[in-house]
Amino acid sequence: MTIKIFRGKDCLHHDVSAEHPENPDRLYAIDDQLLASGLDMICQHGDARQVQRENLLLAHDPYYVESIFKRSPDSGVIWLEQDTGMTPITLSAALYAAGAGCDAVDWVMDGEQRQAFCAVRPPGHHAEYDSAMGFCLFNNVAVAARYAIKQYDLQRVAIVDFDVHHGNGTEHIIGGDRRIMMCSSFQHPFYPHSGSPVSASNILSAPLEAGADGDAFRAAVSYWFDALRNFKPQLILISAGFDAHAEDDMGQLRLREDDYHWISRQLRGVADDVCHGRIVSMLEGGYIQSALGRSVVAHLKGLQGDDQSH
Repeated sequence: MTIKIFRGKDCLHHDVSAEHPENPDRLYAIDDQLLASGLDMICQHGDARQVQRENLLLAHDPYYVESIFKRSPDSGVIWLEQDTGMTPITLSAALYAAGAGCDAVDWVMDGEQRQAFCAVRPPGHHAEYDSAMGFCLFNNVAVAARYAIKQYDLQRVAIVDFDVHHGNGTEHIIGGDRRIMMCSSFQHPFYPHSGSPVSASNILSAPLEAGADGDAFRAAVSYWFDALRNFKPQLILISAGFDAHAEDDMGQLRLREDDYHWISRQLRGVADDVCHGRIVSMLEGGYIQSALGRSVVAHLKGLQGDDQSH
C-alpha cells in the first residue's frame, strides 16, 4: 500500500452553521468508513502543514489573498459570498487544506508508485483567481498543480475533476496554461452554470444531463484516458468530489461507488503508464455522509490498483 492520507489540524473545526452542507461531519464520515473498511490500518497518514503564502500566489491574485487574511473575523461568521462563510478558524483550515496539496505533492514526487489523498476542507475548486465561491476560499488543486510545476520543474500536470459541479475556479485559473490539462465532468446545466463550452484548448469537458447514471458517465469520460496518455503528465491531480452519487441530493446525477472505483482505477492505470503511478487526490464535494464515506473508500481502492470486479 502506497496511499498516504493527509489531514489538516483545523479542517475539522471550520463550521459556519449546523445547517450548512459543507460541515465537519463530512470528514468524520470518511474516517468512519476508512476504519470500517480496514483501509485506515494499511494507509499511511500525514499531518499537513499550512500553505506558504507565496504558494497561494501561484494561483491567486495577491490582493485577493491579502483580503482573505484581513477579513478573517475575531468572532462570529462573516460571508464572503452567499455560500462561503468564515469563522475565526476558517482561515487556518483553508491554509491547511491548501498546504495538504503541496505536502502531498512533495511526498508523491519523492518516490515512485505513490498516491496521496487529502481529506481536507474547505474544498477548493470553485475558488477563482480573485474570488471565493461555492464553499471555497483557495483553489487547493490549482495551488498544488502550480506548486508541482515550480518546485519540481514539471512540464506537464493533469487535473481530473469529477465533482457534480463544474470546477469553474480551476478552469478560470489554469485555462490556457499549456502545462496543465484539465479533464472535467459535471452536471450541466447546473451550478455554477459554466464549463460548456470550454474556455480554452487545455480543457476537456464531459457535461452530463440531470439523471445521467454510471453508464452515461463512463461513456462520456472514456476519451480522457487516451488524451491523458498522449499528454503524458508527470503528475496527476484529482479534484475528488463525490456529490454526483445517486444518494447525494446536492445534484441530480446517479453515480455509485462502483463508478468512483472505476474512474480511479482507470486513472491509476494512466499514472502507471506515464508518471510512475504518481497521483494526488483532493477532497471536493460530497454531502450525504454515508455515501461520501463509501465513495472515498471505493476511490482509494481504485487508486491503489485494486482489481476487484467493478
